[in-house]
Amino acid sequence: MNNSAVSASIARALEGKSALVTGASRGIGFAIAKTLAAAGAHVHMIARTKADIESAAQNLGENAVAHVCDITDQTSVEQMARKVLDRSGGTLDVLVNSAGVFPLVAVAEMNSADFENTVHTNLVGPFRVLNAFLPAMRERGIGHIVTVGSVADRAILPGNGAYSASKFGQRALHEVLRTELINAGVRSTLISPSATDTPIWDQIDPDNRPGFPSRADMLKAEDVADAVLWALTRKSHVNIDELRLSAS
Repeated sequence: MNNSAVSASIARALEGKSALVTGASRGIGFAIAKTLAAAGAHVHMIARTKADIESAAQNLGENAVAHVCDITDQTSVEQMARKVLDRSGGTLDVLVNSAGVFPLVAVAEMNSADFENTVHTNLVGPFRVLNAFLPAMRERGIGHIVTVGSVADRAILPGNGAYSASKFGQRALHEVLRTELINAGVRSTLISPSATDTPIWDQIDPDNRPGFPSRADMLKAEDVADAVLWALTRKSHVNIDELRLSAS
């Protein structure tokens, strides 16, 4: 299955649902937003650069709306959440936390500002977004939260001091959340892909860096998006706790 040929069993399966995707201007986030919109969801696309997120939303047509939001800023998240809830009738059916940064720096060479930015973007920011929408989901007893993790949320790799710390924390947050949501009617899924070919690798150039997979051998953003859609479209009594994705 790929993004251009969604299987008949789940095509339009999200018709009438409202969804929010962070980091939606490019890469995995954009692929997820595109896939959910194709499945019928009304998608709120979140990113901090106005031109990028508005252009991305225009590409998806009437089923997508752009919101400028810096998830590392509490006020920005609160303002965004009010707008999203106003436009979606006070409810949100699907929340996908996909935004993230990927610095590749040895611990001894990393400055504290870069470390803090990574943790704030990959862990604190997703918590802020989750915190803004979870109470209403719990009150309704309906909703699905998807966290886009990484192979680095369970595997230690050189240069990943900040990234792995944030992703291990994100995994822990998901696992606590899952225990708190049992029998609440709200589902929670962690999807952890291995290296995925997105613009996040542009500055790293893995094709010319020993020890890294070539971009041709990585997962595609659409592969992750398909996994998200699959998890979202299981029967309501089925929770996909976790999916681990790797390239064959």
